[in-house]
Amino acid sequence: MARIASAKPRSQRLFRFTAPLHQRQHFMNAHVDKSLRSKMGIKRRAIRLATGDTVKIMSGSKRGTTGKVTFVDLRKGRIKVSTLMKKNAKGKEFNVSISPSNVYITDLNLEDKYRADRLRLVPTPKAKEAKAEAKAEAKAEAKAEQKVQQVKAPGLLAEETK
Repeated sequence: MARIASAKPRSQRLFRFTAPLHQRQHFMNAHVDKSLRSKMGIKRRAIRLATGDTVKIMSGSKRGTTGKVTFVDLRKGRIKVSTLMKKNAKGKEFNVSISPSNVYITDLNLEDKYRADRLRLVPTPKAKEAKAEAKAEAKAEAKAEQKVQQVKAPGLLAEETK
């Protein structure tokens, strides 16, 4: 992660506003709910936000509202949440952007398998058992298919020779 070397507020602001995008990713972190951390075995307090995460708003007039992250804007350093809507002069609704420091994550979007690897999620004992059971079921199904193919194969050969 990029380190801000100076203690001067002016230099810190300059760094944040002129940082390249690969460093701005590190500014888009939000705290993780304690129950989610213990359930999923996440060791870090804050992780990077991604589209599809469910978040709860901690400050502002919409405090306590939950919604899904619809857009993460690295250039502005803001996120858009599905439940934060405003109307323009013509009556059309649009998403309001907020700072990621004003939300905390209540549920993760783990459709991206690489994200789960990066988070180094520790599988819970129940998850390990479920994975082992699924593996055993897959082996049993594969063996059953092989037996069915072996039984069908001699009959097919006999029909082809006739």
